[in-house]
Amino acid sequence: MRIDVLTLFPAMFEGPMTESMLWKARDRGLLDLRLHQIRDFTTDSHRTVDDTPYGGGGGMIMKPEPVVSAAESVLGDAPPGTPVILMTPQGRVFSHQIAWELAQQPRLVFLCGRYEGVDDRVRQLVITDEISIGDYVLTGGELPAMVVIDALVRHIPGVLGAEGAAAQDSHADGVLEGPQYTRPPVFRGLSVPKVLAEGNHAAVARWRRREGLRATWRNRPDLLLKAALTEEEQYLLATFAEEDAKQRAGSKSQTT
Repeated sequence: MRIDVLTLFPAMFEGPMTESMLWKARDRGLLDLRLHQIRDFTTDSHRTVDDTPYGGGGGMIMKPEPVVSAAESVLGDAPPGTPVILMTPQGRVFSHQIAWELAQQPRLVFLCGRYEGVDDRVRQLVITDEISIGDYVLTGGELPAMVVIDALVRHIPGVLGAEGAAAQDSHADGVLEGPQYTRPPVFRGLSVPKVLAEGNHAAVARWRRREGLRATWRNRPDLLLKAALTEEEQYLLATFAEEDAKQRAGSKSQTT
């Protein structure tokens, strides 16, 4: 996969994009990441990329000329229909499913906004998608772009060591992962659950699914509204609800 990033601060990508799985993906030839300095597409001696907003107001707006020129230059040899994604708080909220969808594309272009945003004609002329990583505002689109790239690269075959590993991540099927353990078997009086050390893979799978459902019920119950659950799993949720109700009742009786 090739990913082009249009940014005013390409150096921000040098650390995160050259470590861990992202470095491995690039080293193995699975990811071709190219950074493009938007200022290189200006035509004035000051390399101006922003200006005051029409109608007044605070802040500056990214000018359309250099941004559109940068996007068109990158798209010159791209396949038809290549997504051009603007990272913006106004976009659709990023998710595991969107990461998977983007990973199916042979090529992507990310535009990192700055200041108070981009001239809306950029949206009209070159942007095909808008993504947000949450309901908050950052100083620019670089960090959100890194988050999205990191998440989608995990879905490229060959990037992760174990085949199908991404399918086992939290959010892959609407259910969070349960607790994980490694050596030593006992640490400060806390033991690894017995089932994980017994070698019964079917029992381990059932335990992990149950504990994943428990974690989702307690931490992100909203995810369960869309998760495909069996009758047995729905029964487990009812059991968790009953357990929590008894625990709350017990806690209340101790304080009265």
